[in-house]
Amino acid sequence: MQFHHHGYVSQDPRIVAAVGTGIDRPTDLPDETDVLIVGSGPAGMLLAAQMSQFPGVTTRIIEKRDGRLVLGQADGIQPRSVETFQAFGFAERITAEAYNIGYMNFWSPDPEKPDDIIRTTRTEDYGLKISEFPHLIVNQARVLDYFAEAAADGPARIVPDYGVEFAGLSVHVEGEYPVEVQIRYGAGPRAGEERTIRAKYVVGCDGARSGVRESIGRTHVGEFSAHAWGVMDVLVNTDFPDWRTKCAINAKAGNILHIPREGGYLSRVYVDLGEVAEDDNHQVRATPIETIIAKANEILHPYSLDVKEVAWSSVYEVGHRVTDGFDDVAEGSGSPRVFLAGDACHTHSAKAGQGMNVSMQDGFNLGWKLGSVLMARSPESLLSTYSAERQPVAQQLIDFDREWSSLMARKPEEISDPQELSNYYLATAEFPSGFMTQYTPSAITGSDSHQELAVGFPLGKRFKSAEVVRVCDGNVMHLGHHAKADGRWRVYAFADASGARLAEWASAAAPVIARFTPADADVDAVIDVKAIHQQAFEDIDVLSAPPLFLPKTGPLGLLDWEKVYTAAPNAWSKTDIFDERELSRDGLVVVVRPDQYVAAVLPLDAVAEFDEFLSGVFLPA
Repeated sequence: MQFHHHGYVSQDPRIVAAVGTGIDRPTDLPDETDVLIVGSGPAGMLLAAQMSQFPGVTTRIIEKRDGRLVLGQADGIQPRSVETFQAFGFAERITAEAYNIGYMNFWSPDPEKPDDIIRTTRTEDYGLKISEFPHLIVNQARVLDYFAEAAADGPARIVPDYGVEFAGLSVHVEGEYPVEVQIRYGAGPRAGEERTIRAKYVVGCDGARSGVRESIGRTHVGEFSAHAWGVMDVLVNTDFPDWRTKCAINAKAGNILHIPREGGYLSRVYVDLGEVAEDDNHQVRATPIETIIAKANEILHPYSLDVKEVAWSSVYEVGHRVTDGFDDVAEGSGSPRVFLAGDACHTHSAKAGQGMNVSMQDGFNLGWKLGSVLMARSPESLLSTYSAERQPVAQQLIDFDREWSSLMARKPEEISDPQELSNYYLATAEFPSGFMTQYTPSAITGSDSHQELAVGFPLGKRFKSAEVVRVCDGNVMHLGHHAKADGRWRVYAFADASGARLAEWASAAAPVIARFTPADADVDAVIDVKAIHQQAFEDIDVLSAPPLFLPKTGPLGLLDWEKVYTAAPNAWSKTDIFDERELSRDGLVVVVRPDQYVAAVLPLDAVAEFDEFLSGVFLPA
């Protein structure tokens, strides 16, 4: 990571100096705020961490709990989420404490003893097969802790206002702060007190029973299925041999999805409680934990569980619902002021491991857009792309989860091929990993007219990193890992064989980029540009790079040596990003959004197209 560019730093470099609204931040909620986030779940806390990178914006986050989450219900962390953690600076630390899913095993009835189960398939997990990031299991509470740290240590110093409950809102046509929000203090000396505060924008991250959703008249579309599952986090002794391996167990007595958790001892067990009668009226949710444990033992026969402690348990009926809109405006009727994210706008079963993961991507998609509009970098129309992009993703998730849940709940006699579930698990791996999301063309995602120049960087999909060599020191690193969740756009300029056309592009593109950059800011404050050459790093003189790739930054005007790379393999890496991502050797430019999605692919001589695209995204500084 880079630091010292604002002067010598002797403390933890992740804790940057407070700036703007982070200086002398009021402890009490102000009467007016630019952004009010309701709820401190995965979507809300990621959003807060992102907004902390925009210290020119006043952001507050309220949470009705009186403190941090102690025990989270979600635990599956897909590779795309770990990639996101890397952008926020804590992937390595959370990976160290998480359970890494290396395999998933499948169990079925023993043909000779149908009441017993046997292992039928042992599959390698998909995580590291399709990404440099693993598939993890870790308590949701720890994920929120890390995002809370990123928010508190960011320049805007954002911390949740705990013990504050959302009580309603109304949106007015006029006024600088058009959203009027009623809140109620639920804890402390002000318990019971009600207040009204005003905001420019409100984001409802307040869960499946969202009060924000109700206030703007949005509704969940979908239904619960007639199937119930018990879930428990348990510490046990057992003779089941795969207790520390993720397993899908299909038995005569029912089904189990078993997921080992972090720490080496804890496991999460989803236990099939069977079909729910039409007149049950949700009474199944009162199933006692003793019944769930007994059912688990029946399914696991001839193995058994001796449960020593139940850390958490619940019963749920599988629901597949998506909200009819992710903001407060009808299509084409104006600019949104209120947004929904996470469970407030999509709910589904937990067994596909998607809830927390997709919720975080909601927050990542929206955060930089709010920051860009409120900092006057981009037009207000940018905010309409949030619902347009995320609602289709939620629907795709619902469709996938419905199929996966149905497969998980089948009875043995309904299964003709014992390998079907494991084959489906591996064949669809890219979707649950988070890598199938592809945004359609819009003002912030260009056309694919030049896609042949970068086959491995599909338009609208997340920028799939690969190793490169940093020219200044010969170190190998992933190109995408240099991009932090700081709200900046990235431009990767891949050189032609000689580098001459790249130099011409840099000369022509520099004034285009400068037009959208505040005069008193670093040249890369809004758009961060990097060059990737084809020669060996020893053959490139970094100090001869065009000024665009060798800017002077910070108040001391220090030279940034870390914007020039090469694709040529060296002693430490055999990867060539041109080959790895099928890039044209004639050179090209790849534009990447702040949330890591590919926005444009252009030839080096298409500076006019580059200018046109950026002009649709940014306002002149």
